[in-house]
Amino acid sequence: MTTTLTSAVKPRAEDSFAITFAPLSLGEIYAKSDDPANGAVVVMSGMVRNQTDGKPVIALEYQAYEPMALRIFYQIAADIRLSMSDVNRVVIYHRVGRLQVGEISVLVAVGSPHRSEAFEACQYAIDTLKHNAPIWKKEHWEDGSSTWVSIGACETSGENC
Repeated sequence: MTTTLTSAVKPRAEDSFAITFAPLSLGEIYAKSDDPANGAVVVMSGMVRNQTDGKPVIALEYQAYEPMALRIFYQIAADIRLSMSDVNRVVIYHRVGRLQVGEISVLVAVGSPHRSEAFEACQYAIDTLKHNAPIWKKEHWEDGSSTWVSIGACETSGENC
């Protein structure tokens, strides 16, 4: 699957997408991805860890170009449905602002009749989001320094961001 922005994709009513300052809730995202036709819901939760490459992290700060990021989210869902037509729900939420260690920064959930599709779609969604969405993070280090990192740059460089 490849994500391309050839035209404006409109999100389906049953899907849900957001860029938000508010804390993310696993329960809320799960509920949004649930459907009576699902045999599986796969949820990927990304959170702020306490180190990067052995260097102590105290917080992350996220910024996004929201209109374009949401268009990427919509396109990800459209791409999933092109290759896996049985997928019932796609939910992608990403936080912005300053997050402390342990806080959830991104939640991706996919509901479908079968687990293999749900796993594949969820992995595609997070991998594509990290590579294509205009979302940046600033790592705040224990020593008081900080560094901005494009999430897509992490993916292409092979770093553990």
